[in-house]
Amino acid sequence: MRLRAFDSGKDFFRLKSWITDERSHILWCANRFHYPLEKGRFLAELAEMPQDIPLAAVTEDDQAVGFFCYSLNRQSREGKIKFVIVDPVCRGKGTARQMIHLAADRAFEDSDTEKISLAVFSENPRAKACYLKAGFTERETEQQVFSYHEERWSRCHMDILRENWKQSACR
Repeated sequence: MRLRAFDSGKDFFRLKSWITDERSHILWCANRFHYPLEKGRFLAELAEMPQDIPLAAVTEDDQAVGFFCYSLNRQSREGKIKFVIVDPVCRGKGTARQMIHLAADRAFEDSDTEKISLAVFSENPRAKACYLKAGFTERETEQQVFSYHEERWSRCHMDILRENWKQSACR
């Protein structure tokens, strides 16, 4: 697996096929993208976040199996990973963890990056477990901060520091 720039011509319809219902969509993007995904609108919404670099995790034959966005705040020296999603066929096989490792490796190649952060809804325990296995630790959980229909979801903020990444046994 390797990372490359998200190619809307090649990757959009694969990404769209991974999101099978509204709840999954909201767990993925916290309603930052309109549901259901429409190519033009999705690209416009991405463009509204110019600091976010959309990336695809791809196989040797260049098939996208994962997607996420990365940004770096040079002032705080904090990278952020957002909108992580993996092809359902590849879930439970270590694909997401491998993608997160590649993302962290790439982020820490930049000497300005001291910490990488991400957020995950507590209602998405598989994703949270993946991030923990990848070496992230919980920083704080905001209780019941997001509404989805009658549900109230909590948001867990997770980090990994450069020095911990270097020492991480899971790499």
